Amino acid sequence: MIVTMTPNPSLDRTYELARLHRGEVNRAASDRVDPGGKGVNVARALTAAGHRTTAVLPLGGFPGLLLSDLLLRQGIDVATVPVRGETRTNVTVVEGDHVLTKINSPGPELTEQESAALLAAVQEDFAGTRPDWLACCGSLPRGLAPEWYAELVDRVHARGARTAVDTSGPALLAVLGARPDVVKPNREELAEAAGREVASVGDAFEAARHLLKQGAQQVLASLGPDGMLLVSEEGSWFGTAPVAAVRSDVGAGDASLAGFLGAGGSGPGALAAALAHGAAAVQLPGSAMPTPADLDPDAVSVTEDLPLERPLAG
Repeated sequence: MIVTMTPNPSLDRTYELARLHRGEVNRAASDRVDPGGKGVNVARALTAAGHRTTAVLPLGGFPGLLLSDLLLRQGIDVATVPVRGETRTNVTVVEGDHVLTKINSPGPELTEQESAALLAAVQEDFAGTRPDWLACCGSLPRGLAPEWYAELVDRVHARGARTAVDTSGPALLAVLGARPDVVKPNREELAEAAGREVASVGDAFEAARHLLKQGAQQVLASLGPDGMLLVSEEGSWFGTAPVAAVRSDVGAGDASLAGFLGAGGSGPGALAAALAHGAAAVQLPGSAMPTPADLDPDAVSVTEDLPLERPLAG
């Protein structure tokens, strides 16, 4: 069983149209509403693959009720912590040439009592049947200190479970000292956390090694269309999974983390699963999560021979 923590969940609204005309009335060709937030997406992808999951969420207002209902319809157990503020709604506009425009709301500010209730909700999940993993995902909402994930990781490690953290900025730096079992930065987050430019696979490898020295036990680095890199003391692997066209990259990194954890959470096989899930996700609309039928494992390539000199796109 895998528990996901999403302290700043959202409703994700996606509109597809031929072209976005600023200052004019735009009519969408299609639209959809998905439950959103990094940990929510991880839970959705894991459930689609047949893994038992519980999503711990602070929810408020009508958007919170709708988000919970959407998750329950997908067969996901939800541990809800009521909050005074309203759950945020994020909007993505996808144009015909696959240009994505995103508008993310800040979300509610949590009180000290609501923060404590979130920690307690996770403790309850780990008091009964002991989950294998806790996945802490996404930005921290207003009201939570950067050290909040670190405290949560310490508590879960004391229960004997493993932890995965997908966050950025001060929260990522703060959690490293708690020795999470895996952190999953993207290229920009990796560069920021390591304090260095990441322009090649070799740069990404050195930046990941820096995070290991700071306390992370594994670094699963997403390099966008260039692939993914897994670095640990046991070994390092690089992998790619080319796709013909990207329809939406919203939630692709979350699908990758779900694939990684669902495949055991370490080693080249888990990296291959992460790549297959991420490649499938970018070919789906909105923030839809892939099912096993969407995966193409034959398109995945993983190697221990790191192409350190390979430059990264952009």
